[in-house]
Amino acid sequence: MNIRAVTGFFDPGWPLKPDSVADISACMREAREALEAIGYEVQSLRLATPPPSEMDNKVPPSDTPEFARLLEAECFVQEVDYAALGPALPGDLEGYSVIPDVLGATGNVFASGLFADMDGGLSLPAARACAKTIHATAVLRPDGFANLRFAALANVYPGSPFFPAAYHSGEGPALALAAEGAELAVEAIQGANSLSGARRKLVSRIESHGATLTRVVQPIAAEHEVRYLGIDFSLAPFPEEKRSLGTALEAFGVPAIGLAGTAAAAAVLAECLDQAQFRRTGFCGLFFPVFEDVTLATRAAEGTLSVNDLLLYASVCGTGLDTVPLPGDVTEDEIMALLIDLGALALRQDKPLTARLMPIPGKAAGDEVHFDFPYFADTRVMAFEAKPLDGLLAGSSVLQIGPHRG
Repeated sequence: MNIRAVTGFFDPGWPLKPDSVADISACMREAREALEAIGYEVQSLRLATPPPSEMDNKVPPSDTPEFARLLEAECFVQEVDYAALGPALPGDLEGYSVIPDVLGATGNVFASGLFADMDGGLSLPAARACAKTIHATAVLRPDGFANLRFAALANVYPGSPFFPAAYHSGEGPALALAAEGAELAVEAIQGANSLSGARRKLVSRIESHGATLTRVVQPIAAEHEVRYLGIDFSLAPFPEEKRSLGTALEAFGVPAIGLAGTAAAAAVLAECLDQAQFRRTGFCGLFFPVFEDVTLATRAAEGTLSVNDLLLYASVCGTGLDTVPLPGDVTEDEIMALLIDLGALALRQDKPLTARLMPIPGKAAGDEVHFDFPYFADTRVMAFEAKPLDGLLAGSSVLQIGPHRG
């Protein structure tokens, strides 16, 4: 099993304080060295900040692109691969409007926008601002690739080490690990003699890795006076069959992801994550990134897996809509309609969900999509049926949606 990211959380200051970047980066590099010494491959080092509007010295929207450029430059100096700015917030709608500028001015900085949470409800203006951001970001590059670095967030809390959702609470520097755990599910299911045996094996593997990772990294964090948040053991895939969540689900007996039975198989895997004992942070769920999972990409290209299927899995056990290729002519209003469905699920189920949607300029449903990017599999643009909302859902109010009370 590989480590997708060692993620550091900190407030870099504004104006940016290079020493603060250097301090947290030193801790992350030492953690990487220790993990690699015991056989884990660490894909990347990443940094995440608080929302710019909630940093100790707030970053005005007009300064956010420059803040992002300077942070990216300091990351390069400190051998950090990526940085994520904390999300734009519903109370500061101007913060959403500068995100395309941030993404256009940088190559390794991620961004996000929060549009729903349990305290504030589902903000229709913020959902619309996220949809507008996705639409504008899609044309920053001819291939639509820039939306890889933006996510709309619903009920997502600070402390997840996975990008683009990662952000900091501002309570002193912290560290967390993002595990690339889909291959553990593949190993547990393939060749299993019984469902109970597969479950026991998966839970045991998660707990064993979790204990080892914490034993190695927690003392390093303490030495640097950095809080160790724990591990996001989401079953994140890699675009090859043996490291595919889709492969694991089909090994259960589902003929193809998207057909009936998929949600049940996914729920079993998610419940194994719930059972496992480890120091947890972030989602700790199932990732269904269409581009990043070779089996999902194949089923999407075949038309077996739909956007509505992904919404269904989000309601049961998934973490949202991730790297979903949409037609290039999708409108802001149509994107917003999808986002508020996702936000409603997040609030009704009281779980974190994200939307990383990728309209592909010039492409229609069914068209082939290829990126020269080692973490993406080839697929086709997914069909998307939506129309602009009207009536009360087209207004500027906040939808107060609470969790189900049994």
